[in-house]
Amino acid sequence: QVELVESGGGVVQAGGSLRISCAASGVTFRDRAMGWFRRATGVEREFVATIDWKGDSTAYANSVKGRFTISRDNAENTVYLQMNSLKPEDTAVYYCTAANVYWGQGTQVTVSS
Repeated sequence: QVELVESGGGVVQAGGSLRISCAASGVTFRDRAMGWFRRATGVEREFVATIDWKGDSTAYANSVKGRFTISRDNAENTVYLQMNSLKPEDTAVYYCTAANVYWGQGTQVTVSS
């Protein structure tokens, strides 16, 4: 059974940083691209970042480029999202995905102004 479990969400002030994690089990983690999406209240889910299976190639939404960094540790079956210079508009539930096929339950990130 495939399971993706996000953690590390919380409340942070604008300008602050937060790192969220996603631990994968039941899936061949190292063979799959991983990604992060987010959904703010009343807004459709949107792409945030993705990383290829080796960790050599990444891509970001324009809204987070230069502030967020996606990384992965294949030995630990974990993908991370380091979020810096956070803005109130980054407030959302952040979801981890394995190749856009498997999804986690999400972790809430709230940025206060």
